[in-house]
Formats: sequence, C-alpha cells, structure tokens
Amino acid sequence: MTSPDATVPERPAGAGPSAPARRLSDVLVASLEELAAAGRIEAACRLAGQAYATLRRSDREAARRFDVLLHRLTRRLSW
Repeated sequence: MTSPDATVPERPAGAGPSAPARRLSDVLVASLEELAAAGRIEAACRLAGQAYATLRRSDREAARRFDVLLHRLTRRLSW
C-alpha cells in the first residue's frame, strides 16, 4: 500500500501520450464515426471539433485524427 504522500512520477517533457490515452482516442474516434453513421453528423462534427480543440496543444497526433474526421464528416452535412 502506498502512503497518501506518495507522488505519481510525471512523464518527461516532450513524452508522447500514454498507451491508454492513445486507446481512448481510438475509442472516441470510432464512437464519433458510429454517431455519424446513425445520422447524427452535426453532433459528431461538433464533438470532433471539441476534441480537436482540447488536444491541439497537448497531443498533436490525436488532435490531427479528430481534425481529419471532422473534415471528412463536414462533407456529409446538409445545411
């Protein structure tokens, strides 16, 4: 058992995202694709945009995946 004062070691500066963070990004992209396939394209676009804005400085690779998804989905919007 660890003491309550134990600290979690920080990742070194410049270190990429953790494996769970990459996996979570994969899950979120797949979820947004499913949302769009169910006819909720605008909602999927809005959420992809929010994900991009959240990640653009901290995880550029993941942010890029949401950006690509957003651009792919916007072509399907009908407004």
